[in-house]
Amino acid sequence: MPSLTGKTALVTGASRGIGRASALALAAAGAQVLVHYGRGAKEADEVVAEISEAGGRADAIATDLAAADGASKLARQARSIVGDRLDILVANAGVLKAATIEETTVEDFDKLFAVNVRAPFFLVQQLLPIMSKGSSIVFLSSLAARAVVGTEPAYAATKGAIDTLVKHFASALGARGIRVNAVAPGVVETDMLNFTRTDAGRDDALGMQALKRLAQPDDIGGVIAFLASDNARWITGDTIHVDGGSKL
Repeated sequence: MPSLTGKTALVTGASRGIGRASALALAAAGAQVLVHYGRGAKEADEVVAEISEAGGRADAIATDLAAADGASKLARQARSIVGDRLDILVANAGVLKAATIEETTVEDFDKLFAVNVRAPFFLVQQLLPIMSKGSSIVFLSSLAARAVVGTEPAYAATKGAIDTLVKHFASALGARGIRVNAVAPGVVETDMLNFTRTDAGRDDALGMQALKRLAQPDDIGGVIAFLASDNARWITGDTIHVDGGSKL
């Protein structure tokens, strides 16, 4: 397990799913973790309690990242807790809308880009003053950014945008010693994905993978903890596919 002792971390959308698994993995490695949530206060408190019971340090903070000022509000909250140093940012919070081209509304499109692209962009901007040499930023991409999976073209476009931002941010921040990467999961059993709850959906997911099982959130959280650690000190500007060999 990588060591993150003495590090501070913020994980967005950490009350459930991949965000929760990431927060727990970072805490298990020794980091102090800020557990951000949008609506799941009870679930976020449970994550904080689990970390605390294991001897770690964590705080829950709530912000609506769909709001225009959501990123700046979250950055202020984070700074009020960790002070002048943030070592790890995991921009995990996201929304999914499965809809065809014809079914996608302007409101759906705008919300997808607001939460999945605008919020992480400006969260990085607002947190840069307290990030420095050795800091690590990890974005959440998706298999959908490189392959057609279901009917979700607008969502896939947001993840394609994330892959692009990773390269630009890594180039811009490399001179400061800040690494920027993304993790691109395939199908993961979370509350966000309803189709894995049906036999047909599970069969479709397994059919596209070399490894014949459905991923769990902690399959992704461990990779995020690795990217945040010094073990990944020579990795930046990359999107790591953590998808069981999907769409090979």
